[in-house]
Amino acid sequence: MGITKLAAKMVDYNERLVSGNASKIKPSHVEKVLKKLRGKSPELEEEIAAAKSTDKIARLEQKLGIARAQSERGEWLLDEIG
Repeated sequence: MGITKLAAKMVDYNERLVSGNASKIKPSHVEKVLKKLRGKSPELEEEIAAAKSTDKIARLEQKLGIARAQSERGEWLLDEIG
């Protein structure tokens, strides 16, 4: 699953929390997405280290930033629903 889909899931979870449907969010689902996001970060860091093009490095750093931001959101969400 790509960063975009994982980020979209976290946005969906946050929207459900805001709308009052937090009881429908299962912590195991959030943990599953967090695990995948945490797994993507080292992969992206390796790709950044191996990249030669500045454009590719910039794109990968942007993806890494998204993965880290969504991980933080996921941690916050787990605290809120847990």
